[in-house]
Amino acid sequence: MITSPQQEAVDAAIVSRRSIRAFLPQPVAREDIERILEVAARAPSGTNTQPWKVYVLTGQAREDLSAAILAVNADPEQARQHTEEYAYYPREWVSPFVDRRRKVGWDLYALLGLTRENKAGMAAQHARNYRFFDAPVGLIFTIDRILEQGSWLDYGMFLQNIMVAARARGLDTCPQAAFTQYHRVIASQLALPENEMVVCGMALGWADPGKVENTLLTEREPVGNFAYFRE
Repeated sequence: MITSPQQEAVDAAIVSRRSIRAFLPQPVAREDIERILEVAARAPSGTNTQPWKVYVLTGQAREDLSAAILAVNADPEQARQHTEEYAYYPREWVSPFVDRRRKVGWDLYALLGLTRENKAGMAAQHARNYRFFDAPVGLIFTIDRILEQGSWLDYGMFLQNIMVAARARGLDTCPQAAFTQYHRVIASQLALPENEMVVCGMALGWADPGKVENTLLTEREPVGNFAYFRE
């Protein structure tokens, strides 16, 4: 099979994408962020509805949101009063999905030296989500409440485009569903209009090569396990 430089570059950007959980403090130029979003916005959407809206947080704005969420998250009683507005995960876990979920969790904790008994350590690691894993750029994505399931499918393609465009520039990301629990805190901090619903967050920046958690490489099923060819 003959490959072109263009194909190799696109493939490399896709397959090198990983969820990075420790970033360097090095800033990302605003023009790079804007170009990534401009490229990502070429994602397809049903009848060109373009359902995405992005809040780009850097500097004090990022710090303020993180501080507000962490203050609530640190108090178990307060944290229990905040629940996700939509079901990202299944309400009942079954195999093989639960097996994959457990594996990636324990693989990460093993790298960090966290045992099953170390609940405080696992909670602290989870809380790092709310600092965007120290990335210089935090992205919060919202969608208009009037839009339906098809627009959410379109949104996924937009998010993927962001992550691939970032990799093409040597940047890394981590898409974060963890933010959905604190959608009310986010709405307050960012003064979101009532018609906007939080989809997820995303960390964007330069991966810290010295952090062991960034060596995690999750497995993927071979094509033969999920693709069915009919001729």
